[in-house]
Amino acid sequence: MRQRVVSGIQPTGTMHLGNYMGTVGQWVSLQETHDVYGMIADYHSLTTVYADPKTLRVDKWNLAVDLLSAGIDPDKSCLFFQSDVAEHAELYVLLSMITPLSWLERVPTYKSKLDNIEGKDLHTYGFLGYPVLQSADILLYQPDWVPIGKDQLPHLELAREIARRFNALYGPLFKEPAEWLAQYPLLLGIDGRKMSKSYGNSIPVADSDDNTVALVKKMVTDPSRVKRTDKGHPQRCPVYGYHGIFNVDQQEEIAQGCQSAQLGCVDCKSRCAQRIVDVLAPFREKRRYWENQPDTVKDIVAEGAKKARAVALHTLSCVKEIMKI
Repeated sequence: MRQRVVSGIQPTGTMHLGNYMGTVGQWVSLQETHDVYGMIADYHSLTTVYADPKTLRVDKWNLAVDLLSAGIDPDKSCLFFQSDVAEHAELYVLLSMITPLSWLERVPTYKSKLDNIEGKDLHTYGFLGYPVLQSADILLYQPDWVPIGKDQLPHLELAREIARRFNALYGPLFKEPAEWLAQYPLLLGIDGRKMSKSYGNSIPVADSDDNTVALVKKMVTDPSRVKRTDKGHPQRCPVYGYHGIFNVDQQEEIAQGCQSAQLGCVDCKSRCAQRIVDVLAPFREKRRYWENQPDTVKDIVAEGAKKARAVALHTLSCVKEIMKI
């Protein structure tokens, strides 16, 4: 049997470049050799948009279109909406009963998001407890691997801690999945922070070529390079990090041009933007097809939910039996 992988992505707006090159890129690659269960985590999106979810249904369908356009093959991967598999919510409740509050309060992204997401009241149980829901999402499918970036390692470790605590209390049931780290480093947003739809600093992959170019041109660069004639420090510049992913063959030349001030930031960004547009061209072509196939997309996620629920029901029945429910 092929090893199992679980992955997920929130539908809080359209898929961005960090998702595309990170989690989704891993998913597309792993589906060739592994049994992949991938969810559109609409419950999770409510942790930040609970007060104004009017676009949630549109966002989650758009994300399904994005994922198919990115190369997710429904014949090789199980694609579904998290809310279509009720066992996610039920296991979340049961795991929350055994999770110490201190474990949640120490999750690094909890404090980070409180500090960085403005204009929203995140002091809710749902936001504090979302790592437990994430743990339920993972453990429900008993995976061998979870593809993540380094910033998500604390979340996966929490899932493993919850699995260990459950097994210690009730007997062995859950396996502890290993991390499958992203091939590419963390992509920074246009403001120099982690790229996140919640931060409003992302580069949407479904955008037009012109808008992509415009967003890249807004990116922050080396703060010490104030004038065009100032010599730069490529390692301090988020745009240079992009060249290391999208423009590897010219990266050394760009570094030298930056350090000698022969290459200005405007030209550097333009070259970066064009490479990104070139990389996204196949995705954007496929998306024009999938966005005109709403019935097919609906059938794909419905079938995915059926397949996912069969696995989820088995796990949850074992949990209830061992917990004497």
